[in-house]
Amino acid sequence: MRGAGTPVALAAALAGCGASSSVGTAPPRTTAVPPSAPAPTTTQPTTTTAPQCQTPVHLAQWSTPLLAAQMVATAALLSAPAAADAQVGEGAGGVVLMGSSTSADLSAQLRSLAASSPAGVAPLLMTDEEGGSVQRLVAQVGDLPSAREMASTMSSAQVQSLAATVGAKMAALSIRADLAPVLDLDAGPGPSATNPDGTRSFSLDPAVAGEYGSAFAKGLESSGVIPVAKHFPGLGGASGNTDNGPASTRTYADLEKAGLLPFERLIKEGIPAIMVANATVPGLSGTVPASLSAPVISGLLRNQLGFGGVVMTDSLEAGAISAYQPDLGKAAVQSLQAGADMVMLAGTGPGQAQTFDQVVQAIVASINAGTLPRASAEHSVRRILEMKGVPAACIFL
Repeated sequence: MRGAGTPVALAAALAGCGASSSVGTAPPRTTAVPPSAPAPTTTQPTTTTAPQCQTPVHLAQWSTPLLAAQMVATAALLSAPAAADAQVGEGAGGVVLMGSSTSADLSAQLRSLAASSPAGVAPLLMTDEEGGSVQRLVAQVGDLPSAREMASTMSSAQVQSLAATVGAKMAALSIRADLAPVLDLDAGPGPSATNPDGTRSFSLDPAVAGEYGSAFAKGLESSGVIPVAKHFPGLGGASGNTDNGPASTRTYADLEKAGLLPFERLIKEGIPAIMVANATVPGLSGTVPASLSAPVISGLLRNQLGFGGVVMTDSLEAGAISAYQPDLGKAAVQSLQAGADMVMLAGTGPGQAQTFDQVVQAIVASINAGTLPRASAEHSVRRILEMKGVPAACIFL
């Protein structure tokens, strides 16, 4: 497993627990005591090492709307982060910061945004800082080479060091998650309207993509920034760009031979979060986008590959999703029913607050109706809070 990274410092609203949690490790699994294990033979009190929480989180006491909101990541432009104030005030689990234009007082604006959250549920501020054609913070962290250029001109150790430097600058801005590395396998031109990857991919070789993706993730973690590996189960060679409309990945049989390998490596190393693609997977998901597919999320990612961290969707406001399910609330519910923990809404238009409310209301209705069990929602929120840095021992279901 990857060594524990620097604990993620939360906003003051989350700073009530007496022990820290390491970033980059999947939630602990419960191990049953073997039948042959001897039963305790003493009644003397034992010393506990559990942390004493000044502010324990009792998810059973949360309102259903707050629970639902925590499973949704909304979006705002880096030039106007206050546009997400209302969603954060309702308990949004995260805010994706879009665009590339920022102001000189960005750090202060982001601190103010986090401060508008209800007590105990500060949002995870995240952005796409991949390098090359996809980077949001050039003025703050410097110009990064593309993934392809990194793998072609730098050693993996150099990439890890560079990512650590970038992560430290992101953390200083209160941005605690990077929607990177891209683990897709691609050697073609792009990114473009027809190819979502292109130079965003480290390599067509799964071993190279895994090595450099791992190095990038480790560098971020060492600076207290959560890496989010994407786009599971692999968009390399996809039939199109899901931002614009429906697309499919390579067949599941082909992905098993190559595309899945970088993800398998980072899962074994303890990657804390994985983003699921909006493309269909021939031979596995049928006509259902991967981000809404139980065979992809619960079957392949959770059960087969053993991933225990946070499963996040790509933006459900993409063309591929609206073509499959025009009702965004229903799409979000289907994703959570399939096993996702957090659904992403990456639109930044004037109606984003209403879109967020629509999705939260749909999730609340599903929980109330029992079609999305509340226990499932609580487990997802537990994973989200642990990813943010809340000690597991401070969270109660």
